[in-house]
Amino acid sequence: MRQIQVVMVLCWMSTCCAGVQRWDFEGLERGGLPVGWRIEATGQDKAMATWKLENNASSPLGPGVLQLTDTHHRVNGVFNLCWTRGVTFKEGEIAVFLKANTGVIDQGGGPIWRAQDRNNYYIARYNPLEKNVSIYYTKNGRRVMLGYTGRLDVKDGWHLLKISHKGNRIRAYLNGDLKLMVNDGGHILQAGGVGLWTKADAATSFDDFTVITK
Repeated sequence: MRQIQVVMVLCWMSTCCAGVQRWDFEGLERGGLPVGWRIEATGQDKAMATWKLENNASSPLGPGVLQLTDTHHRVNGVFNLCWTRGVTFKEGEIAVFLKANTGVIDQGGGPIWRAQDRNNYYIARYNPLEKNVSIYYTKNGRRVMLGYTGRLDVKDGWHLLKISHKGNRIRAYLNGDLKLMVNDGGHILQAGGVGLWTKADAATSFDDFTVITK
């Protein structure tokens, strides 16, 4: 499965001719963050979660990963963010490998995009507890669901989650297969930053975060 996922993402990247920004999290100082990334949260006024670069031998494209190692809370309504304004994204595609490590209330996570600040952005998630993929927008700190799949037949481990946003249409793919398509209605029209997120007590590893702007 791991080799198949690697081939999928490399083939996907090779077919794209627009602007590509890729973080493979290799060759960076462990214990820190990629340059220009920040840790924030929606719905939390206490200690932020701990995100840091680490080595993980199971990761699909090399040992370097960006990992949420400790949420410091188990609050259901808190969204843990690690993101950057270094890329301005409005339309295009975003993909990331992720592996759920721990979480009782929640697990998994995914990308955020068109991020204006810690309270306004789009998000997608693969949730290993519910075995589903979902798409939301968060506006003024309030998360609103745009759609979610039924229960998927997916094994534990690393998975490739990709979103495509064009106009008002957002598509979500898991391991190369289209799983969900929603019409957004334009809740956040401005381009914005990109990054990663988890919910509540979900501690997750992320690898090979790739953003293609069109």
